[in-house]
Amino acid sequence: TLIISIIYLTLTFVCGIAYWSVGMNVFDSVAHSMTTIATGGFSTYSDSIGYFQNPKIEIISIIFIILGSLPFIAYLKFVKGDKKIFFKDAQIKGLIYILIFSILFIFIYLILSNSEFDFFENLRISTFNVVSVLSGTGYVTADFSSWGKFPLIFFLFLMFIGGCAGSTTCGIKIFRFQILGLFILNQLKKLVYPRGVFSIKYNNEKISNSFIYSIMTFIFIYFFIFF
Repeated sequence: TLIISIIYLTLTFVCGIAYWSVGMNVFDSVAHSMTTIATGGFSTYSDSIGYFQNPKIEIISIIFIILGSLPFIAYLKFVKGDKKIFFKDAQIKGLIYILIFSILFIFIYLILSNSEFDFFENLRISTFNVVSVLSGTGYVTADFSSWGKFPLIFFLFLMFIGGCAGSTTCGIKIFRFQILGLFILNQLKKLVYPRGVFSIKYNNEKISNSFIYSIMTFIFIYFFIFF
């Protein structure tokens, strides 16, 4: 717990220094660093990060929101010597895949919808808003409600997913959807091979049926309460 707390405070401190170095004053850099790593998204301005109109600040936000979206147990394992943890953890890889797909999806949508921005602005805006919504941070740089109804629906699905378990993000968490997907795939295999015996493994560890049922129950109750 102490090591995780130190890692969290270090990330927050580095984030604040980075904000300050690209134009934020001391108060704003401290305030925003606290809500960036925490993926809380509170800002000292009603226009959020968009108030600054500074691409460098947006890039720093993107980087540290993603760092806050990673499981802090992975940082702990990295400190204890597992240097490849960020490349082999299934949940982290799932987060990266979702980010890449979602960013490209919104980016292409903005290009095809004759956006007023140029190529790199569209890419930056797409990246920032996807990262912010997926993590549940809530920082904004653009009014994506003006993009049409489709992005709003897409962002709603991203909000449900959330980041990694053990991170500061909201949502159901990626690993639960991954295990649910493995369970569905396992059931399809049993339909094709009725006499087959298939076990479900996640990060090379066997998953018990009781754990899978608890995840399914959690997801069901989450959606039930939401609706």
